[in-house]
Amino acid sequence: MDILDDARGMQDDLAHLRSLLHSEPEVGLDLPRTQERVLRELDPLGLEITTGKTTSSVVGVLRGGARDEQDPHAVVLRADMDALPVRERTGLAFAATNGAMHACGHDLHTTSLIGAARLLHQHRDRIAGDVVFMFQPGEEGYDGAGIMVNDGVLDAAGYRADAAFALHVFSAGIPRGVLSSRTGPVMSASHRLRVRVNGAGGHGSMPHRAKDPVIAAAEMVTALQAMVTRRFDIFDPVVVTVGYLAAGTKHNVIPDDATFEATVRTFSGHTSGVILSRLEETLHGVAAAHGVGADIVFEEETLLTINTEREVRLAAEVAQSLLGEDRYRPLANPIAASEDFSRVLAKVPGAFLALGATPPGLDPESAPNNHSPHADFDPGVLPGAAAVYAELAIQQLARAA
Repeated sequence: MDILDDARGMQDDLAHLRSLLHSEPEVGLDLPRTQERVLRELDPLGLEITTGKTTSSVVGVLRGGARDEQDPHAVVLRADMDALPVRERTGLAFAATNGAMHACGHDLHTTSLIGAARLLHQHRDRIAGDVVFMFQPGEEGYDGAGIMVNDGVLDAAGYRADAAFALHVFSAGIPRGVLSSRTGPVMSASHRLRVRVNGAGGHGSMPHRAKDPVIAAAEMVTALQAMVTRRFDIFDPVVVTVGYLAAGTKHNVIPDDATFEATVRTFSGHTSGVILSRLEETLHGVAAAHGVGADIVFEEETLLTINTEREVRLAAEVAQSLLGEDRYRPLANPIAASEDFSRVLAKVPGAFLALGATPPGLDPESAPNNHSPHADFDPGVLPGAAAVYAELAIQQLARAA
């Protein structure tokens, strides 16, 4: 039997494991129950296991049966394990009830990588190197990948890995079972903007005797949108979305200050390098016009996720040969979401891959998106995902040997 046949034989087991993981979601870097289940599933495979000292990460190393002891090579396969602080509304029989939810499909990622570990253990004699399984906590805003990189995951085999791959399911936007990616920028860089507008409070009936931070903050929010369209090339876009705005205590009181926060997404190194200066020019300019001050804090959250050509080409070949010619489609444009797998790809070549997982009966163009409390994912994609992970490792190591 080949890799895909073996993976299909695991369908029921993988679907069951996914349901168990889904029913007990955990948020952040501390995922004790998830870690325990991953360790239990990996235990029969005889991997070299290490766990994080400060997080619930799990790293397993499989030594290939065809590895060259004098010139070893390794590949990293990553799955994120954490959930979101979202109250689930899917109505699934195994829906979470603890106020958290696997609304981004990380339960499928973890299950797929465990499936891949089983497959590679079965086909160990074909593996011309070492496979590092990277089970990561804290992808949703906690930089878990950065922590694992600093902890040495890329050197877990005893030397630096040649390449790394990650697979991410999407509940909408991509046809079910289709793998998609692109060379170059595939996910945006993410930054957090925090602004405090410092004015002088007063009576709401006499704004001329105060310095109103509210009207200045409101103008700043709209000025940022004009900045995006007038200061940046439309073919190298910027996204600025203000998601938090707060000021005041009562309708007839002008407050001393107002605050807002925004997410800022960029798609090139050049734009990431100049965005702060453009933001400061715009915000301080509006502040000066209103006679108020502005304290600006700008934080890098995730890097630009950049795929390398060779690894994307390998992923396309694997998807087409394993699943079918029509099961790989190039992404026309980068995805505006961000990924801390960018920390890995900043160190080694690799590819971040998107997999359509819209449940049957739903239209990928209108189904609830990732992060929605209604988002659902088809467990029928699990065997294919596990097989792609496994075959990527085998083929990557065969080409490196």
